[in-house]
Amino acid sequence: MATTLFTQNIIACIWDFDKTLIPDYMQAPLFRRYGVNEANFWNETNNLVSHYRQRGYQLSGEIAYLNHILTHVLAGKMAGLNNRILRECGADIGFYPGMPAFFDRSRAFVHEKPEYRKHEITLEHYIVSTGLAEMIRGSAAAKGVDGIWGCEFVENPLQPGFLEQQEMELAAEAEIAQIGMVIDNTTKTRAIFEINKGTNKNPAIDVNSNIKPEDRRIPLQNMIYIADGPSDIPSFSVVKRGGGKAYAVYNPDSSAEFEQNDRLRQVDRIDHYGPADYAEKSQTSRWLRLQIHGMCDRIVADREAAVAQRVSRPPRHLGAATDAAPESPAAPRQSTFIDEA
Repeated sequence: MATTLFTQNIIACIWDFDKTLIPDYMQAPLFRRYGVNEANFWNETNNLVSHYRQRGYQLSGEIAYLNHILTHVLAGKMAGLNNRILRECGADIGFYPGMPAFFDRSRAFVHEKPEYRKHEITLEHYIVSTGLAEMIRGSAAAKGVDGIWGCEFVENPLQPGFLEQQEMELAAEAEIAQIGMVIDNTTKTRAIFEINKGTNKNPAIDVNSNIKPEDRRIPLQNMIYIADGPSDIPSFSVVKRGGGKAYAVYNPDSSAEFEQNDRLRQVDRIDHYGPADYAEKSQTSRWLRLQIHGMCDRIVADREAAVAQRVSRPPRHLGAATDAAPESPAAPRQSTFIDEA
C-alpha cells in the first residue's frame, strides 16, 4: 500500500543563538576563563582575511575565528582547551528573559485546543548556529531543544597510517587540534533542509535526495526561523519562500538593532520583528504563539480535508435516499455491509 513517509503534523522553531537567545557572543565565558581580551580577539579575527591576503593567502572568512582559536591554543594562550572545557564554559552562558524556559512552555501551545490534540500536533525546537556546538550543548538551552547544529573541533586527529593500526592510543585530556565542522550563514540553509526532509531523524534519507513535498517530515510552511539580523537573510529567505515565517529579534537596549530589523521588514526579508524577550506576556512570545496556532489550524484543516477526499461514503440500500417505503416490522433484518476496499 502506498503511504507517505511522514504525517507532517510537526511544527519547528529554528533558532539562531548569538544575539538571538543570548545578548552577547557565546565565546565570552571561554575568553574569561583564559584571560583573553574579547574585543581584541574579534578585532584580530575581523582583520585576518585582509592580512592573509597581503601575504598571498586566501582565507575563508567563515573559518577565521575558528582558526584564530586554534592559533591561541598552539601559542599557549588557551593551552589545554578541549571539548570538555567548551561544554563547561557553555554552562556560564546567560540568556535573554524567558529563555530557555520558552522551549518547554511553548510545546503546550500545540495542545491548547482539542482538535490540535486529536491530530497529535507536536512542536520541535532546533538551534542552528555559527557558534560552537559544544558550548551550546553545555548551556542551559541544550535540554530544551531537539537538535543542535554548530561548529565543531576535533581532538586527537587521526595520524597517517591509522587505517593499518589495530588500536589507537588516545590521551584522556587532549587539546582541540582541527576543525571538524563549519556552520556559516549560508550552510545554515542545509541544516534547514535536513530538518525539512527528516535527515536528522532518519540517516537513510540524504539531504540531497529528491523528496516530494508531501513526503518531507516538516514542510517549510510549518517552520518559524528566529534570528537577529542581516547575516541570517539566506535562512530567512528559504523559510519565507517555502511558506513559513521569518521573525527577527533585537536587543531592547539597542536602537541600532531595532532600526536594522525595521529595514529588514520594509524590504520584506522578514514577516515581523520584536524584542528578544521570551517571557510569557512579551510581544515576541505572543507573536510566536499566534503563528504556531495558525499553523496548527492549517494542519487540522488540511488533514481533515484529506480525509474527506479520500474516504468514500458507505454504500446505502437502493432507494434509501428517495421515497422507499419503510421495512415491515416482520421483515428480517439485513446484515450491515462493510466495505473492505
